[in-house]
Amino acid sequence: MTLTSQTLHDQAKAASTASRRLAAISTETKNAALIAIAEAIEANRQSILRANEQDQKAANRDGVDFQMMERMTLNNSRVKQMADAARNIAALEDPIGEILEKRDLPNGLNLERVRVPLGVIGVIYESRPNVTIDIAALCLKAGNGVILRGGKECILTNTVLARIVKDAIESVGVPRDVVQFVETTDRALVKEMLEMNDVIDLMIPRGSAELVNFVGQNAKMPAITGGVGVCHTYIDSDANLDDALKIVVNAKAKRPTVCNALDTVLIHQNVAREFLPRLAKEFGVHDVELRADGRAMSILGALSGGAKVVPAKSDDFGTEFLALIASVKIVDSIDEAMEHIAEYGSKHSEAIISENTEAVERFLNEVDSGTVFANTSTYFNDGAQFGLGAEVAISTNKLHARGPMGLKEITTYKWKVRGQGQVRN
Repeated sequence: MTLTSQTLHDQAKAASTASRRLAAISTETKNAALIAIAEAIEANRQSILRANEQDQKAANRDGVDFQMMERMTLNNSRVKQMADAARNIAALEDPIGEILEKRDLPNGLNLERVRVPLGVIGVIYESRPNVTIDIAALCLKAGNGVILRGGKECILTNTVLARIVKDAIESVGVPRDVVQFVETTDRALVKEMLEMNDVIDLMIPRGSAELVNFVGQNAKMPAITGGVGVCHTYIDSDANLDDALKIVVNAKAKRPTVCNALDTVLIHQNVAREFLPRLAKEFGVHDVELRADGRAMSILGALSGGAKVVPAKSDDFGTEFLALIASVKIVDSIDEAMEHIAEYGSKHSEAIISENTEAVERFLNEVDSGTVFANTSTYFNDGAQFGLGAEVAISTNKLHARGPMGLKEITTYKWKVRGQGQVRN
C-alpha cells in the first residue's frame, strides 16, 4: 500500500474522531468488542500463521538476526496468548469514569477529579506481532484511539491482525477507525508520525535502543522513551543459593530476547566460590555464555564440562544482550552492588536474592528502578503477569508512568466543577 504523509495524517485524525465516539460507548460494548477480537483471532489462526510464515521467510532472506526472529515468530501457543490477552483485558475493571478525588469547597463549589482517556496513542514497534493485539485491546478498553506502525519484518502478520481487530470491533458497534494500522514499511513516514502532535497525544516506541532514542529526539508530542532493559540480579551473602540458581537461570534462559531478561549477575564475595561453579555448570546446560570479571575468572578459569566462560570486557557491563549471554561480577558488599546498578542499569528490572530482611528492604527502597524484585525472577516484569491484562510498554521513565503500563497508565484525568451561580471575587 502506498501511503503519503497526508494519508497518514488522515488516519490519525480518523482515530481521534472515532475516539471521541468511543468515549461515550459503554463498558459492556467495549468488553464485547474485546471478546469479539479474541474469537476472531482464534477463528483466523491459520491465516495469521500463514502470514507469519511468509514474514519469517522474508526475514530469513534479509538476514534478520536471531533475536528479532525469535520475537516475530508465532505458533499456536502464541496466537492463543494473544486471544487470552484480549479476554483478560475484557475482565478488568474499566478505569474510565473513576472518581479519583471529590470534595466540596467552602464557597460551595463541588470538585471531582475523574479518570478519562488520553485521546490517541501512536505506537512504533518492531518484530513482536502480539504488540498489535495487546495495545489495540488496551487502548480500546481505556477509550483511546490508536495508530500502529509495525516494522518491516512483520508487515504481513500485523496487517492481518489489524484487519481482524477492526472487523471484530465493528461487528459489535465500535467504530473501526478507533484502530489504525500503517500498512507501509516506508521509514520516512515514521518521522512524519512523530510530528503529528495535533492529532496524536502520546507516542510509545517498542523495540531497539536505536528506535527508542530516535523517538525521544524527534517526537513533538509526549513520548515514553524508556524501556531498554539492562537487568541485574544481586546474589547476597545471605542468599539461599538453591533459589538463587533457579531464579538466575529462569531470568536469563527462559526467554533471553525480551527486555526483562537478566544481563548481569552480581555475586557477593562470601558466596562466590560456592555459587559461581554451580552457575557456570547450569548456564552450560542452557548454552549461556558467561562473561566473567577478573575475580570471577580466577574462580572459573579452570572449569570444564561444557560451560563457556570468557573474560568480560568493559562493555559487557551496561549491555542489554538479548541473547544467551550474561556478564558476572564479584562485589564486596550490597553497597557495591547497588553502586554498580546505579552506574550500569537502565532502571528497568533489578533483583536481590537474600534471606536477610534488612538487605532486602534496603535494596527495594534504595535501587532506583521502575520495578525491583526480591527473591524472584526479573522475567516476571510483565503487564500480564502483574494482572494488567497486557502492557503497552514497560516504562523506565519517571513521568508519566513507570514499569508495566496497563489501562490506568494510558488514561489521564480532568476536573469537573459544579456550582450554583458562584463568581470569584
